[in-house]
Amino acid sequence: MRFTLTRAANDVLQATTGANVALIKSIAQQHLADVEGLVMRSVAAGRDLGTLAKEIEARYGVTKRRAALISRHQNNLATATITRVRQESLGIKQAVWVHSHAGAHPRPSHVTAGAEKVVYDVATGWFDPDEGKYIRPGELINCRCVSRPIIPGFD
Repeated sequence: MRFTLTRAANDVLQATTGANVALIKSIAQQHLADVEGLVMRSVAAGRDLGTLAKEIEARYGVTKRRAALISRHQNNLATATITRVRQESLGIKQAVWVHSHAGAHPRPSHVTAGAEKVVYDVATGWFDPDEGKYIRPGELINCRCVSRPIIPGFD
């Protein structure tokens, strides 16, 4: 199955990827435009995390572990953005937080949200009491949570 983005999803993805890549502190500022291109190609290739991590490690001299973290986090941010835009374009207003159960140190608030089947508005996200702000699944570093859209009439 070929992965394609709608024009709206692509526009939002391009706008947010630049901002998200700018948050990387372990790579020199002058290389971030190149990293942005690598991330966009990775997302377009269907979340090719391994290739992206190897490229980042080889090009910018970061450790394998750091490159894997950057790769995973940037792809998760992009996926969260694409998911939100697609859900909104389909008229989906709410979703259920689904905790991934991945990682050695899960965020307690995410475990609770998943266990309680927290429903949140797609447009605003869920208020994470530990972070003190609204977020969406996969936006925070090392968050591997996802969402399940609520479609009225389909339980």
